[in-house]
Amino acid sequence: MHVLFFAQLKDVTGCAATQLATPSPLSCEELWTVLLDKFPGLRAHRGNVRLARNWEYVDGETRFGDGDEVALIPPVSGG
Repeated sequence: MHVLFFAQLKDVTGCAATQLATPSPLSCEELWTVLLDKFPGLRAHRGNVRLARNWEYVDGETRFGDGDEVALIPPVSGG
């Protein structure tokens, strides 16, 4: 699974992207558990971050597989 981080999440994780090996599909909660173990700084942002799988926003029932591209998208503000 290819995971992308945007905006301030790149600073929190220290990278723009990472690879996660998943032997079986993960629920949203399982994915968050893996991400928070690897990047504890994400915990402060979890409540505001949207997840997208393969370019589409997802809900809490989505399952994430090894071949998916997952994006963590923080709130966007404009001016």
